[in-house]
Amino acid sequence: MRIKLLVLALSAFAGQGAATAQVNQSLDVQVIEAPKIVRIGATDQLVYELHLTNFSSHPVELNGLVIEAGNRHTPLKTYSRDELPQAMDLVGPPEANARIIPTGRRAVVYVGAPVPAAFPREPISHRLTLSKIDTDEADFTISGGAATLETAALPRLSPPLRGGPWVAVYDPAMERGHRRVFYATEGSATLPGRFAIDFMKVDASGKLSAGDADIPANHHGFGAAVLAVADGTIVAVRDDVPDPATAKGRTNPAIADASGNYVMLDIGGGRIATYEHLKQGAPVEVGDRVKAGHVIGFLGFTGQASAPHLHFHLADRASILGAEGQPYVFASLTRLGRYETIDSFFRGETWPPADRSETVRDSFPPPNLVVRFPGD
Repeated sequence: MRIKLLVLALSAFAGQGAATAQVNQSLDVQVIEAPKIVRIGATDQLVYELHLTNFSSHPVELNGLVIEAGNRHTPLKTYSRDELPQAMDLVGPPEANARIIPTGRRAVVYVGAPVPAAFPREPISHRLTLSKIDTDEADFTISGGAATLETAALPRLSPPLRGGPWVAVYDPAMERGHRRVFYATEGSATLPGRFAIDFMKVDASGKLSAGDADIPANHHGFGAAVLAVADGTIVAVRDDVPDPATAKGRTNPAIADASGNYVMLDIGGGRIATYEHLKQGAPVEVGDRVKAGHVIGFLGFTGQASAPHLHFHLADRASILGAEGQPYVFASLTRLGRYETIDSFFRGETWPPADRSETVRDSFPPPNLVVRFPGD
């Protein structure tokens, strides 16, 4: 879905106001992929990207952003000056001030806004407060980027793995994390990792391996059975990437090989479950029909990876990098604890256990949640 609004100024070109009008007429505001409401943990969140492209001859600074809902323009989420640098990135080389959009450049605001559980699926729009950084003129406000929310029910998936503890490793704010890496490998920029999770197995003390961590086979998750998350048809398999004997001896692959061995499962409804970094020896081939829970691969260390893990995401087509990532929920998992930050996980700290383990149903795991799936 592509929704595009070129913001037009209503003011006339006259005196100093002409330059401001030019800026107003030259900021392109787009919502390219339809916004989704996803239950993340116990909270419904509105998730999408707002693209801002500066076609004017003046650099502009984004000083405020309000997401508004419905015909009454009810404020849904307000981003202050202090919040915006963490929520947005500039395409290409960064600026010292993350809120500045130079002439001819595009910025992307990565929206993750909590909404009430009963939030009506009304269209949204945006009110932006901007200034020209090379003048003393006052801030000005424009509106645009109207978008209709996706209303289809989210796929309800079975577990991709058995047992645990597994850490659902991701960070929506990470500069080079899945959530913020666009690819334009097939002539159109897409965000396949919008809802990607790296599942990594740990022990009770947070360690990824027993023994020498340089040997992939010593990692707790290595070789674990990877499961079909729904009934479906295998539509793509790659199984020609050798398993490296050591982590230090692994060469850094090109982008075409970054996913390593993978399996893609068409689960219907235009959704493709994608499993990456698998071991060689896939037990399925293209055309196989499988049931939820069927073993379709084994967790490995192929492609671009810092440690053995399962990369999992849902996409709108069978393409590793040329697809849009789509949301989903897991039908059931047990919450064991949660790392406060992704850094604390990578430092190998012990994961803080929950006050009590809890079965969570029909939810997308929050960042760095420690979970147990049904099974051994």
